[in-house]
Amino acid sequence: MQSTQAIQLLVKAVQYDVAGRKLEALKLYEDGCQELLKLCKSEPNSEKKKHFNMKLDEYLTQAEKLKKLIHSWGSKGEIRDKIHIPENATNFGYDRIFGKYLTEDVEEILIEEPYIKDFYQLMNLVMFCELAVSKCRNLKCIKVTTNKDPNVNSEQNKGFSSLTESLSKHGICLFVDLVNNLHDRQVLLNNGFIIKIGRGLNYFKPLQNRVSLGAYNFNFRECRETNVDVLYFPENYKTNK
Repeated sequence: MQSTQAIQLLVKAVQYDVAGRKLEALKLYEDGCQELLKLCKSEPNSEKKKHFNMKLDEYLTQAEKLKKLIHSWGSKGEIRDKIHIPENATNFGYDRIFGKYLTEDVEEILIEEPYIKDFYQLMNLVMFCELAVSKCRNLKCIKVTTNKDPNVNSEQNKGFSSLTESLSKHGICLFVDLVNNLHDRQVLLNNGFIIKIGRGLNYFKPLQNRVSLGAYNFNFRECRETNVDVLYFPENYKTNK
C-alpha cells in the first residue's frame, strides 16, 4: 500500500514539475519522499531497500533543486510600477493593487507574509484569495509562507484549515508553510509579476466603528503609509505550456 502511494505521489510530482506547476510539484515530492522513506525503513529485502534508497536520493535532490528555484523567484525582475499609499488614504483596496496582474494566465500564487495569525490578518488573506479566485479562472494552487504562531490557542491553524477546505471546493490547493523569522513580504504570480508591499497584505487600518463604510469594501478603509513595487521577470517563474 505504501509503495503504491509513494509511486502515485512521485509520478504526479514529476508530471507537475514538467508542466511548470512548481509549487504543487514540490509538495508532492515532499509527501512522496516521506512515503518512500517509510518503505526504506520497513523493507527487509536488502536489494529492494538499496533501490528505494537510490530513488529517494534522486527525488530528494530534485525537490531540493525545486526549493532553491522557488526561493530565488523574488530575487530578480525589472520594476514595472511603483505605488505610494499615503497615511490615511482610501481607495487602495486589493483590486487596485493586484487586480490587473491577476489574469487567466495565473495558475500558481506564492504569498510570503510574515504575520498571518490574528483574525483580521486571516481575513485579509481570505479577501485576497476571493479576488484571486474571481479573476484567475485557471488558478490551481496557492502557497502561503508565514511565521508560525507559538500561541497554542491561536486561530492560525484553524483558520488555515478552514480556508484550505473552502478553496478545495473551487479546485484550488492551498499549501501552508509555517516557518520562523520570515521577513519578506511579497506576492509572486506565475505570469511573471512580483508585487512587493512594504506592509504586506496588512496595510489597512482598523475601523473606529464596525458599522461604517469600509467594513466589507476595503476601498473605503483608511490605510497605513506604505510603498508598493511591481516587478516583472517572466523567465523567473512561469508555467510551461
